[in-house]
Amino acid sequence: MTDAQPDPQSLISIQGLEKRYGRKRILKGLTLHVGAGEVVALLGANGAGKTTLMRMVAGLDQPTRGEVWLGQVPLSKASHEIRRYVGMVGHLPLLYDNLSGWENLAFFASMYDLVDVDNRIESVLRSVNLWTRRHDAVRTYSRGMVQRLAIGRAILHDPPVLLLDEPDTGLDQVSARNLAELVTTLRRSRRAVLLTTHHLERAVDWADRLAFLADGEVVEELSTANLGYAAARDRYEHWIG
Repeated sequence: MTDAQPDPQSLISIQGLEKRYGRKRILKGLTLHVGAGEVVALLGANGAGKTTLMRMVAGLDQPTRGEVWLGQVPLSKASHEIRRYVGMVGHLPLLYDNLSGWENLAFFASMYDLVDVDNRIESVLRSVNLWTRRHDAVRTYSRGMVQRLAIGRAILHDPPVLLLDEPDTGLDQVSARNLAELVTTLRRSRRAVLLTTHHLERAVDWADRLAFLADGEVVEELSTANLGYAAARDRYEHWIG
């Protein structure tokens, strides 16, 4: 699809990505890289193409032009097995309300042919602070607990790439803090994390870099090291309003 090459230091390499729906061009030559142990927050207005981009990185949608690499593997030439490389949490948690947290993860473990399943499920449930509620039906969980279990589902098969599409929507302060701690754990485990959020302060706190998406392109990237909220807000309002 393109003669460009992936960044050898990145687990996610996006080069010249375009997406059209009919005559409408959503993404216009977007380029972005995310390395191992790095969290990048993608910021943009509603309809800017954030979810479209996430779906293409996950291999759930095809670009009109350009390429996405996971490591050194181009998605345009990859088999469905490449999806084992990615975990994604979208707007829907993709969990079964009538099953317990443990039963949900056991179901998804069977889809990935995991070995030592019980130990892996225990490890994941502990990492998302749901071990004590493992036998309770998901329908009894709070919004924050459901979101944490959805992340547990996404990391169950230990993917190096994690995509979080507005994972903090509707969370109370306690659940948001728990999610922040989990994002930190994901960084320490050397995963590449690409997330979207409408909460600028959380983006600054959680991410290593902010990537502003406007008019179908990444128009600016900022390191969050020593970046204050006021400076981040200024750039956000400049590009997004």
